[in-house]
Amino acid sequence: EESQDYWYEKNLDALYQQISKFQNTNIAKNIILFIGDGMSISTVTSARIFDGQRHGEPGENNYLSWETFPYTGLSKTYCVDKLVADSACSGTAYWSGVKGNLGTLGVTAQVLLNDCNAVNKSTSVKTMLDYGQEAGKSTGIVTTTRVTHASPAAGYAHISNRDYEVDAAVVDDHQDPYKCIDIAKQLVLFEPGNNLNVILGGGTSNFLPKNKFDTYGNAGKRLDNLDLVEEWQNDKRTRYGEGHEEVVWDVQGLENVNYVNTTYLLGLFSPSHMAYNLEADKKKEPSLAQMTESAIKILKKNQNGFVLFVEGGKIDLGHHATQAAKALDETVELSKAVETAMTLTSPMDTLIVVTADHSHTMSMSGYPGRGADILKFAGKSDIDDMPYTILSYANGIHAGRYFINSNDLGHPNSLYPALAPMTDETHSGEDVAVYSSGPWSHMLSGVYEQTLIPATLMFASCIGPSLTACNHYNFRQPKIVSHHTNK
Repeated sequence: EESQDYWYEKNLDALYQQISKFQNTNIAKNIILFIGDGMSISTVTSARIFDGQRHGEPGENNYLSWETFPYTGLSKTYCVDKLVADSACSGTAYWSGVKGNLGTLGVTAQVLLNDCNAVNKSTSVKTMLDYGQEAGKSTGIVTTTRVTHASPAAGYAHISNRDYEVDAAVVDDHQDPYKCIDIAKQLVLFEPGNNLNVILGGGTSNFLPKNKFDTYGNAGKRLDNLDLVEEWQNDKRTRYGEGHEEVVWDVQGLENVNYVNTTYLLGLFSPSHMAYNLEADKKKEPSLAQMTESAIKILKKNQNGFVLFVEGGKIDLGHHATQAAKALDETVELSKAVETAMTLTSPMDTLIVVTADHSHTMSMSGYPGRGADILKFAGKSDIDDMPYTILSYANGIHAGRYFINSNDLGHPNSLYPALAPMTDETHSGEDVAVYSSGPWSHMLSGVYEQTLIPATLMFASCIGPSLTACNHYNFRQPKIVSHHTNK
């Protein structure tokens, strides 16, 4: 790196890569949307270094799997009513192409938080799951959080509060569970949730009544006495006959799935969110890459193709706790899942998009030397002579200036410094990166609204109500806008 020739050669290789890019205008038979929940650009950079250092490298020259994709853009993540988004309003945006209010799922901004009466057919938005199913495609959701959590739920639920994952939560908030139908119930009993071919993640307690227990002895939370796992099984058997559906509870169950006969797969691996990868019991909980592989094996049997959503949801939770090591490890786990999808599909007929729903306040700072441990110190302050960390948060649990011992850093539960004290670190509002590969991926270059992501995915796969790759020649030509004006 000290030689100018090194950089000239490196630049030449990069130029050839840029020149060799071609605009793939095939129809996307399959579309896969990967969401790194809270995966800010700083998170991606830090995780890249973290991953490289794990393999004995300095880290800076490393690449996560999606960083090899040919096209990159930036997405604006704000809600209609908030400058900084949560996973609900942003989920509605990237699932449906319509922005909503903070905390609401699958509805327009006409619906305010907690306003159950405002949720109706005209205020509910259709998503890529609806349109994919209408086109005869198989559909699936995979997440490391509860399957009723905001990011996956935005694809199938219509509700005025993301926290209404189970009827008990609706009642606790003094709402009518018959007016505000909880998210778990919508997933199992209503379209498009009840048509999903694959549901993999956590959250058994939201599906079982209070007097019933899951495989590991955890009681359910439901007040209506419904066993939604049984309801799911009965629905599939009634509609498609026995033998086409499977319910699994652990890694062995997932490994034993009969992929030839199984068309519908429900896997619930924990009572709430799945464990962090660094803390998980690998015999009980599958990795995100394992779940992604299982989902694709089932979905790809459909000759019409599939729509798959995969979320690395624990990145966000690691950041909220200011546990940077966990957040970075979960990002690397997402990278492995993306690599799995790349191996099992072809970029000629599969559009893969990797992005985040929103950002987080973690930053990289100081002037650490090359190869410095990303989880340790950047240097010492020139004012108080105390060390400061490379990674820190604008707000969070461990706020204030205090002495940090090196031995306290780098562990899964290590708390990283924050400026303003908060019970939970918050999201942040800067744009997030969008990485894409496959048919029409070049359309996701530039800076754009988050709502363009589903519009592009549906365009490329010829689904949805609007302009698609199959009919765009019949639409009006757009006005040419100068690069030098915002008009």
